[in-house]
Amino acid sequence: MRSFFNLALCAAALHTGLALAAEPQAGTAAADSVQQITRAGEQASAAGPAEFFTGRVRVDPVWPADTNINASGGLVTFEPGARSAWHTHPAGQRLVVTSGVGLTQEWGKPMQVIRPGDVVWCPPGVKHWHGAAPGTAMTHLAVTGTVSALKTGDWHQKIDVNVKGVLNGVAAVLPEFLAQKSGHVIATSSVAGLKAYPGSAVYGGTKWFVRDFMEVLRIESAMEGTNIRTATIYPAAINTELLATISDKQSLDQMQGLYDTYGISPDRIANVVAFAIDQPDDTTINEFTVGPAKQPW
Repeated sequence: MRSFFNLALCAAALHTGLALAAEPQAGTAAADSVQQITRAGEQASAAGPAEFFTGRVRVDPVWPADTNINASGGLVTFEPGARSAWHTHPAGQRLVVTSGVGLTQEWGKPMQVIRPGDVVWCPPGVKHWHGAAPGTAMTHLAVTGTVSALKTGDWHQKIDVNVKGVLNGVAAVLPEFLAQKSGHVIATSSVAGLKAYPGSAVYGGTKWFVRDFMEVLRIESAMEGTNIRTATIYPAAINTELLATISDKQSLDQMQGLYDTYGISPDRIANVVAFAIDQPDDTTINEFTVGPAKQPW
């Protein structure tokens, strides 16, 4: 008698690009308890590296990310026509234009003019560029979040659901499968388990775990002759309760737009599960990547 096990998990997606400073630096208790002044000119300027910028760009550090604030600050001056490369930020970035006239563009959207006093929010994982207008230099303050700004509680929740959930589910059925020498384990990973997405380091890491775990389970089952079949599904934008699990509003708004544009029915996943189960006992189809035909995941 054939036994089947369908383990499906969904968790929040949060989406390394150009950053103006390193990860947070530890501060001392004495330094944290008094006001500190960094005098103008105390920190050396640096030329914007060619791999991140086109044209002449100067970067003046303002403050590093540390234990007091999970974001770095830097003044970036673009000579006329200079600009950044297309890039993303794992924890987002705010730009405050202080002088000149600039340009910015989000991937797939029109270019926009920015002027002194304008504030630009670049959400995590959103590809964009910014720079000076052709005939005018531009300076902006860039406040760049760090990966450590993400909540560690969210990291643990992803591990509990995406890693421990899979392990516990398989542990619950494996003894019976081994005893009867048959069974079928079907687990849900994500397209984030196939490629890296900036801003999704922890989420993607848990989904890479599912991929590796299921592949090892398949190989060991074949080596031991247990006749346990496996299948891993890598969904893209599927309309499930996923969005309800996202705690960060900006990430939620970004993902909501993605799903509103591309999302397809979860029936597509059910169809794939049924297809995998319906194969003969001697056949394993171990991986399915499923998503909207029009989504460039």
